[in-house]
Amino acid sequence: MIQLNFLLQIFLAVFLLRSAIQIYLHQLNIAHIQCHGKTVPEMFRDIIDPEKLKTISAYTVDSENFQNVVTQANQGLLLILLFSGFLPWLVRTIGRWEYELIPSGLMFFAGLSLFTNILRIPFSLYDTFVIEARYGFNVMSLKTWVSDFIKSLFLVTLLGGLLLSLLLALIRHGGDTWWIWAWMLVGGFELILLWLFPVVILPLFNKFDRIDNKELEDRITTLMEKVGIHTKGIFKMDASKRTKHTNAFFVGLGRTKRIVLFDTLFISHTEEEMLAILAHEAGHWKKKHVIRMLIPLEILSLVSLYVVAKLLNWPLLYHTFGFQEPVVYVGLFLIGIFFSLLGHFAQPLESGISRRFELEADDFARKLMGTGEPMCSALKRIAADNLANLTPHPLYAWFYYSHPPLVERIERLTASNHG
Repeated sequence: MIQLNFLLQIFLAVFLLRSAIQIYLHQLNIAHIQCHGKTVPEMFRDIIDPEKLKTISAYTVDSENFQNVVTQANQGLLLILLFSGFLPWLVRTIGRWEYELIPSGLMFFAGLSLFTNILRIPFSLYDTFVIEARYGFNVMSLKTWVSDFIKSLFLVTLLGGLLLSLLLALIRHGGDTWWIWAWMLVGGFELILLWLFPVVILPLFNKFDRIDNKELEDRITTLMEKVGIHTKGIFKMDASKRTKHTNAFFVGLGRTKRIVLFDTLFISHTEEEMLAILAHEAGHWKKKHVIRMLIPLEILSLVSLYVVAKLLNWPLLYHTFGFQEPVVYVGLFLIGIFFSLLGHFAQPLESGISRRFELEADDFARKLMGTGEPMCSALKRIAADNLANLTPHPLYAWFYYSHPPLVERIERLTASNHG
């Protein structure tokens, strides 16, 4: 039976505070769009007309309203899992594995995953085939969606099951310092995935071909070599079989490093714009943004695992949520929920660091291209093609945005051109 003690009171207080912040910021942003999203910013008037702006505002409102519903539904589902007695029932159901930590832990998380994924299917379908389709983005067939879902479920089951099995084995056999070994395991696992992602995982979902424009390929290669970036290839991804959104990215590690362009980029962007986008991505690479973000995250991971090790056998944690005694895999789940709650309040810090990195990458692209004009033009086109919100509320952007608002980025690049 659930115990209304100080730990539960703290949990509920933090949970409700997080939900209140999410709802408040969402409503604030929607109201700001409806108030200020009726006038095209001057810098966008060459590419976005008032009718297009109406579409942008409508898409932003629809998609953000829906995401808010999904967020609150997920949180409601979590409360049901915690307070309905489902978790103790699930543990009792797999009780015959009581003395086998790994199989019982795998069955526990598999049961949770099955339950939550089934309930989330309607939301995913609605997002893809209603909202994204309404605004002309979705071109995915139901067959492709089902195929992607099955592949994703298989990968999560395989890789997640493998990592969880190793983690539980370390908890059982690693002694008091199991958390140090677990930290090394998780870090190594992440590096392996980074290395395998472009050559094993991504090809399961998309087709990658060498770009058929030899002149553009040579220009990209020359541009990248100018800053010492040598890749194993420049690839075009068949994103257009799923969406009309545009994107480009670096992926991989060491010999698997790739430059990937969505094929949708070739439809709407000039070569100069594509080169500027890649110069921006090169800026992330050369400024070592991944490593600079990874180091504090790895330190946080080590501290988190130490805290997990200290709390894993804390009786109050289990009694609060209806368990008579500690159950390791349940403890991992419950502690993970607390970490997720607290992590939400660190979102502005993470977003701020990311925005700073984006500005550094913009500066790098401007210097590499010799001018900020191609990047400005690319950002405008990205805004128009992806129906990006041009007028987010400053507080909402401060809390959530990993990239500075587009108006701010373009103003900064334009000022640099004139400086």
